[in-house]
Amino acid sequence: MNLDRERVFRYTSYIYHLLLYFQPDSFQIPLRKLDLKGERRSIIFWTSVFHEINNSPYTYCEFIDLFIYPATSLLLITPPARLSAEMQKILHLSKDYSIGDWYFYQNHTMIKIYGCELSPYKLPNYVPMRLFALEYFKQFISSYLTHFYGARKRAQLKIRNQLGHFIFNKRKAWEEADKILRDQLMLKQSFYLAPYDPEHFISYRKVKNKLTGYVHHKIHEIQKYANQQEWVEGTLVEETIEEERLEKAMKELEKTLDLDSFG
Repeated sequence: MNLDRERVFRYTSYIYHLLLYFQPDSFQIPLRKLDLKGERRSIIFWTSVFHEINNSPYTYCEFIDLFIYPATSLLLITPPARLSAEMQKILHLSKDYSIGDWYFYQNHTMIKIYGCELSPYKLPNYVPMRLFALEYFKQFISSYLTHFYGARKRAQLKIRNQLGHFIFNKRKAWEEADKILRDQLMLKQSFYLAPYDPEHFISYRKVKNKLTGYVHHKIHEIQKYANQQEWVEGTLVEETIEEERLEKAMKELEKTLDLDSFG
């Protein structure tokens, strides 16, 4: 059955609010069920976590971690992993063919494709396929263009041409993926991490095809935590600059003010 986009959003919104209404204690989201006069408010005004991204004090990553993950956990027998088995397999197809790594920080997840010289984005703790696909296409295609574009055909890397709803169909698709992550979803970039090729995946193929090798830059305090199954206390904690702390404080104030309003 084909539904137009507006109806899909409307039905999804109904499901969101039903979950929130019947299982409010399952979500770590500040709620305001009564107005300033002590009267009951409609559930659509309990929180602004469902508002449009551009108008909500909640970031897209917060929406995933504070609502989508616990909602999914309520619907499944086993809570989903931070990075699904399918996503891990895409990055590590086998012991001899790995194209990238993942890093679990305390409050975000980062993936890094070998040879990509773009800064990775800070993904939510629990990464949906949509965000993984966008970050995968952005980094993998950029890495290919940087190291193998114009090289002999046998130097070409194998790329998944479809992930979730996204289908890869042209070389510049990484720019479109980056634009969605940056401008639409407004994700924050992590620190610059390049040259990155710990398994010599890129370097080996460049040398094999008579190209200049690629020397990996080791960051011991970070790399030893690559590809863990869970975040471990005392390991990777993101550093925040003063500007980010001020922005976070302003967002928290916006959330408080929103609870006192009718949306």
